[in-house]
Amino acid sequence: MSRPEPIPLPPHAHVPGRNGRHDDAVFARFHDSVRPGMGAKELARTLAWRAGWVYLNRGFYWEAHEVLEPVWMVLPDGSAERQFTQALIQLANAALKHRMGRENAVRRLCGIVEKHLAACGTSERVMGLEVRAVRDRLAILRGGGGLGVLVE
Repeated sequence: MSRPEPIPLPPHAHVPGRNGRHDDAVFARFHDSVRPGMGAKELARTLAWRAGWVYLNRGFYWEAHEVLEPVWMVLPDGSAERQFTQALIQLANAALKHRMGRENAVRRLCGIVEKHLAACGTSERVMGLEVRAVRDRLAILRGGGGLGVLVE
């Protein structure tokens, strides 16, 4: 079995209104790893999916959203995998809003994350990630803390 491709980190964490947005070419490899018709197991091995979790845990929130969106777009409507991916995207969005000092937006987005997680049912793991790990990060944001750099 081959080792997965390493996850390259972006040159900086983009924060709208504070620094420059990345060139679209930075994410081309991630987007190209996702193709229509891929199933959840195959998507869980893509560079885009793996990078989304790494970026979320390393404080690259805008970038996490950027690489996870193509995964979300190809997952079947209503599936636990699509709900979970949307939860991750909105969690990254909430963490970004926390960094920007927009706490009302953080609270609203945390509620959205919780709804997506609830729609996953009783699954403990989705696409290789522990649902509990996402709930733990949600609790940190709900408690007024930032995610900072977390262990993967």
